[in-house]
Amino acid sequence: MQLSTLCYIEKDGAFLMLHRTKKENDVNKGKWIGVGGKFEAGEAPEECLLREVMEETGLELTSYRYRGLLSFIYADKEPEYIFTYTADGFSGELHECNEGELKWVKIEDIKYLSLWEGDRIMHRLLEEDAGVFSLKLVYDEEDRLLEHELLLPCNK
Repeated sequence: MQLSTLCYIEKDGAFLMLHRTKKENDVNKGKWIGVGGKFEAGEAPEECLLREVMEETGLELTSYRYRGLLSFIYADKEPEYIFTYTADGFSGELHECNEGELKWVKIEDIKYLSLWEGDRIMHRLLEEDAGVFSLKLVYDEEDRLLEHELLLPCNK
């Protein structure tokens, strides 16, 4: 099991997006995602979030909100549980990222990017401010979304 964080930093109606192009053997290669990464030993989710955002962007978050959990099941790989956040306050200067290109993308234009299909569902939840969510996403080795289930919020 892997634990990681994912953050969508917002400014002027745009999210800071990362086009993953620089790492070899990257499950996200060619896709646009938020910033974040894997937990280090002993870290709480928020500690991982703050460290990863600083490492990838040079920005220090000053206002952020937990939005939900993504359960990312990819082919026969170990499941990844992704603590997802949005942020609307930060300080510092944006720097180049060693994992790809950082770009501010208008929220309404994100749907035109090369995204995981499950990220389209997650972005809809973020836009609708649906509350804290738990979203299970199951993919095959060809990046096809086989199954998705919204576990929270529960509307049964």
